[in-house]
Amino acid sequence: MRVHPIYFLRLTGLLDGLSLLVLMGIAMPLKYVWGLDKAVTIIGSIHGGIFCLYALAILYAAIRVRWSLLWSLAALLAAFVPFGNFFLDRRLKTAQDVYPLKPFNNALLVYAIVFFSFFDLFSQLPVMSTFAASVGASSFVIGFVIGLYSLANTFGNIISGILTDKVGPSKPLLIGLVLSSCALLLYHIVDQPFLLIIVRIIHGFVAGLIVPAAFTFSANNTTHEQQGRKVAFTGTFVGLAAIIGPAFSGIMASKTSVPFVFTCVAVMGFFLTILSVIFLKSTQACKKEKLKKDVPTSALIFNAGIIKAYGGAFLLMFSQGVIAYLLPLHVQSLGYDSKLSGTLMSTFGIIAVLLFVLPTNQIFDRVAPSKTMSIGIGFMGVSQLLIGQSNTTLALYCMLGLYGIGFALLFPSVNTMLIQSTPQELRGKAHGYLYAFFSLGVVVGSGLLGWLPFSIEEGFLFTGCLLLVFAAFIAVHKRRERLLNQQNNQ
Repeated sequence: MRVHPIYFLRLTGLLDGLSLLVLMGIAMPLKYVWGLDKAVTIIGSIHGGIFCLYALAILYAAIRVRWSLLWSLAALLAAFVPFGNFFLDRRLKTAQDVYPLKPFNNALLVYAIVFFSFFDLFSQLPVMSTFAASVGASSFVIGFVIGLYSLANTFGNIISGILTDKVGPSKPLLIGLVLSSCALLLYHIVDQPFLLIIVRIIHGFVAGLIVPAAFTFSANNTTHEQQGRKVAFTGTFVGLAAIIGPAFSGIMASKTSVPFVFTCVAVMGFFLTILSVIFLKSTQACKKEKLKKDVPTSALIFNAGIIKAYGGAFLLMFSQGVIAYLLPLHVQSLGYDSKLSGTLMSTFGIIAVLLFVLPTNQIFDRVAPSKTMSIGIGFMGVSQLLIGQSNTTLALYCMLGLYGIGFALLFPSVNTMLIQSTPQELRGKAHGYLYAFFSLGVVVGSGLLGWLPFSIEEGFLFTGCLLLVFAAFIAVHKRRERLLNQQNNQ
């Protein structure tokens, strides 16, 4: 028997109300009267974790119950009022028998899992270097542990793809969610660089299990005519994670601690695990296609379309690595405040999200993915060339906006091309390799530019030229394919 969403909301609400009373009635007097500061730290952390679970219960109830959003607002406000949750519980007990449930949309859960995976990634960016330094890591080790996560990610991506094709996407999703949430809690035991390296390897590997399975699940339950738009809409949640994740972790870490930030993310992961156990395991995917016996597997997952998708994925994140590495240095060299780097990166993310969620996402179902891929890489290449030459805030914002347009065109195109070029039986493995190339792109992008003897402007110039060359290659290859098809039809 499934737990009713309102019952789950009531349970977490009572726990939240009780922990608030303990915080205010016991922990605060212990701190301010008897000077026991740790009382507030410990109880406050427990209360914060329970509140995160309560907030997720509110969200779950809003999705599943046919009631006014005023209920969700009242539930949220009650969390900040002593005894508020207890008064609300009486009303919720009656509402549990009055309001019917809505059918659950599995796509929403997959979107939430994609958001969690990338939120986990992006929430690390502002805090990992300082956390590594706080446990005694040298500057070399700090850089090493940051890149180590993406490197370990590649192995998780590949194994996830193989498992997805063998047992379906639901099991790798569940395994990835559980292990990633547990790995996030391991940061509490890190007190020296060696332990941090071990935890980063574990965290990166298990986190890599999620994304290939999530995108395969989405692709297998979407009609061919809507693949492009579906991937673009999924990209919205990647963009939102890129915008919200760094801000959340930066603010929370300054007020609490880095391990507490990761605990909050872990709570989200455990909550999604529960929902996945309930709803995804029973989902029936589309009928699988039968592979042609005379065609080797390598030919099916390394054809021209797939290779272009892998190349686009690698260059997408290679470019991201360059932006993450060189943009703050460029902004600093121009004499601007370091906060400008964050707002510039948010600008590109916001532009990309808007193109993903607005009717502009229809372009991905109407235009060939190779064409949008070529245009997207071209825009990103031009923006990289011009960022190094920009010396005003207006110019930098314009170039990052152009970069955001290119990113928004490229990300769905890469995924759509992969889906269209791969039979469903091998789609998991293809997604595994794809996101392995994503992960490698981040490592190579920042690492290669740090190793090459380039100035900041030369680094942007090199990256821009590399992207434009690949864009031209895709355009020329597409033209040749069209000419060959015309000749064969004559």
